[in-house]
Amino acid sequence: MNRSQLEHIVRASAAILATDEFIVVGSQSVLGKHPNPPASLAMSIEADLYPVDDPSKSEILSATIGEDSHFHDTFGVYADGVSETTSTLPDGWRDRLIKLQNENTGGAIAWCIDPTDLAIAKHVAGREKDLEFTAAMVQHGIINHSAFLERLHTLDLTRESRERILTRFTRQVAGASKD
Repeated sequence: MNRSQLEHIVRASAAILATDEFIVVGSQSVLGKHPNPPASLAMSIEADLYPVDDPSKSEILSATIGEDSHFHDTFGVYADGVSETTSTLPDGWRDRLIKLQNENTGGAIAWCIDPTDLAIAKHVAGREKDLEFTAAMVQHGIINHSAFLERLHTLDLTRESRERILTRFTRQVAGASKD
């Protein structure tokens, strides 16, 4: 997905729900800060988002412009209406949201997760695709390493989970420095 495709999804979402502010979580939130990311960070065709004023309405997005919808068939991308609890984010994440609003969003606002906060959420989820994504983020210098470590400690995680994440992240950083 590229930034104009995300903007289109935001514009369509705003029209469907008659609201103008969304939180974009998931991999494509990286487009808020990096409008032209490396190809490895723009491979997803779905944008995970929910409306700020009533997150329960996100189900409507999945039903109308979600996977296998006419929108998806026509434009090759789709919205995945998610909930506020989809991503585990560190303290203060709302203060670091990146505002995406322009003519292409029809004036609607997409609040995109800060890339370092996104990387933490991806590490907490821990799926293979998430770890591949965060490895690419590290490789392209998109994660603030010291902020990652500081923010990770704000999460309520078991000691084992925190250590697993720190080990994976450290390996990713070491692997990126060899390249």
